[in-house]
Amino acid sequence: MARSKPPTRTSATLFAALGDETRLRIVQRLARSAPASITELAAGGEITRQAVTKHLHVLAGAGLVHGARLGREQRWSLDRKQVEQARTFLEGISQRWDDALARLKTMVEEGG
Repeated sequence: MARSKPPTRTSATLFAALGDETRLRIVQRLARSAPASITELAAGGEITRQAVTKHLHVLAGAGLVHGARLGREQRWSLDRKQVEQARTFLEGISQRWDDALARLKTMVEEGG
């Protein structure tokens, strides 16, 4: 079954959100563990809770994370469906490059 391609605008928003090193680290952290609070994501002192909050809102706007209230805490988790869409988009680009390189190889071999 063929996979549908995500719209370019959606992909651009998603990749723009992932283009920041801090946001990418947050996504990596959430991919490795259970949902986490802002305090847990800020642990280690590399980034303040306020900065984590701002980055989470950008990631949420791109559909990469979502928060759920658990008591007084907001727990954040990764939306794996969006990550899968990013992977699918990149696979499509990779396939087009593989096809172009295969055509170039054939042309060089036939012409050489």
